[in-house]
This record gives sequence, structure tokens and C-alpha cells, in this order.
Amino acid sequence: METSVQKPPLTPRFFFISLGVLVALITSVSSFLILFFETLNKKFPDVLTATYQYGYNSYSYDSIRSTLATLIIFFPVFLVLSFYWRKISKSELGSKDNIIFKWMIYLIIFIASLVVIIDLVTLVNYFVSGEITSRFIYKVIGAALVSGLVGFNYFFELKDHNNKDTKSKLSLVYAIISVVMFLSLIIWSFTIMGSPTEQRTWRMDDRRVGDLQNIQSQVITYWQQKEKLPATLSELSNPITGYSLPVDPDFEKGISYEYTPKDLLTFELCATFGRDMPKGWQENGRMVYPTQIMPIAEYDKSVLSMPYPGGTNESWDHKIGRTCFTRTIDKDIYPPIKK
Repeated sequence: METSVQKPPLTPRFFFISLGVLVALITSVSSFLILFFETLNKKFPDVLTATYQYGYNSYSYDSIRSTLATLIIFFPVFLVLSFYWRKISKSELGSKDNIIFKWMIYLIIFIASLVVIIDLVTLVNYFVSGEITSRFIYKVIGAALVSGLVGFNYFFELKDHNNKDTKSKLSLVYAIISVVMFLSLIIWSFTIMGSPTEQRTWRMDDRRVGDLQNIQSQVITYWQQKEKLPATLSELSNPITGYSLPVDPDFEKGISYEYTPKDLLTFELCATFGRDMPKGWQENGRMVYPTQIMPIAEYDKSVLSMPYPGGTNESWDHKIGRTCFTRTIDKDIYPPIKK
């Protein structure tokens, strides 16, 4: 007499793979939409939420970089887990495994739809607030494509599971479409943001501008205290206050900042830059220089005034290569310090 081996009602492997697919899918969909929207914002900046300025916009790409990293990691994980999840689900599942399978699909469809609906509500809110039409249309199309792809994929997955006699290749088609969309968005994001090498070059140039601002401030302070310009930059170093001169990020290659006094009140600062300073409409473009020695509010403006409070970048506009900046101290704005 033959005895059939009964499947266990619940297997930990199927449960945790299902949980992994759910988490990876939600993270991938959310990251995809955020990355798509943020890249569109950079491609089509809105004058209502942006400022026209000189300066480096590498720091304004933080949201793109974080979501890009999340998508690059979680989407392949989602594909791998989905492959094993479908392979296991094609076999005879236990009673509780089958319930988990159906609940998971319905939950995926519900959550994915909820995420897209929230995004669409946000988009409509922006639109009625005056969002530019082209950007709004692209965002709506992108959200609709993602929702349709996720919804129809798992709808047919449930349909195929209920009908064991049919063998559909729709899952493979949806996977190919997803990979194409994933790669296209990744490539497009890099074309808008710039390669990692370009990002590093911009940030190094940003550092150089901050260093020149630092040196300029110290030169003015030196003049206010001694009523003469330093002959060389080495005179600014002060072991008592602990101030040391900033060095160029490429100082090991023999590149350094240059300082030349021209007359009693005029001096010149020079540096070698890796890129032209970007200019144009930039969203979230308020520049923050980590090398700024202290906030402007901490100075007594009646005694010591700092040039360019807030970091006016137009005065540091430069081209690629060696660029010099001539500065003349205004004694009315930066009076000598009374001893």
C-alpha cells in the first residue's frame, strides 16, 4: 500500500523568501519613483523652487545618490528572490504556504497601488500649485508605467498559480521590461548628475573655492590688525590661534594656492581648477562650504567684517585650469581694528 508524502502546511524558507520579495519590491518601486522624480527635477528645474546662481551643485544631488545606491542594490536582490519565489510557488505548496502566497500578491498589489496613488496625489498638488507642465506629464507617465507593470505582473502571477495547466511567459516579459527600465533610469541619472569622477572633481573645486574664501578672510583680518598685507601666505599661519593654511586637494601633485600682493590694498589669489564653475538654475542650491572657519554671526561686524557673507559664488567664477582673483580691500567696509 502506497503512502503519499504530505507537504508541511508552512515552510520557513517560503515564508522568508516571500517576505524578502515583498520588502525588496516595495523598496525598489519607491526608490525608482523617487530617483525618476528627482532626476526630472534636475533636468527641468522650476524657477519657483530654484535659484539662478554660480556654484557647485554636487551637494544638491544627495537625494539622487542615495536613492540610486538603494535601487542598484535592492532591484537585483528583488530579481533573484523573485526567481526562487516563483520556482518554489510552482511546486505543490502546503495549505498555509498557499495562503501566504495569495496574501502576499494581494498585499503587493495594494501597497504598490497605494505608493503610486500617494505619488499621484503629490503630483496633482504640485500641478495645481503651478508645476511646469512638461515635468508634470513625465512624472504622471512614469508613475502610471510603474503601477501598471507591478499590478499586471502580479495579477497574472495569481492567475497562473490558480490555473496549473497553463504555462505563461509573461513573468519573463515583465522581468525584461523591468530590467530595461532600471538600466535606462540608471544611465539617465548619471548623465544628469555626472559620473563619479565628475562629482569628485566638482567637490574638489568646491573645496578650492572654500579654501580661497578662507585665505581671503585671513588676509583681510591680517590687514585690519596690522594695516598692511602679508608678504607671503606663510605669515598667516599662527601657532597660538592654531590657524594653518589650507592646501590644495592635489598638493601632492605639486599644485598649490598662490598669493601675490599688488599694492597696499590689493592682492591676488590663484588656484588650479578641474572644471568650469557651473552656473544656471539650481534647485536646493544653497552652497555650504565645510572649510568656512566660523559662521558670520559670530563676528562683531563693527570690528571685523567678513567678505561675501553667505558665499556669493559669482565672485569666484572660474574656468578650467589656473584662475586668479584680484581683491581690493575697502577700508570703509573693513576698517582697521582699534588697538
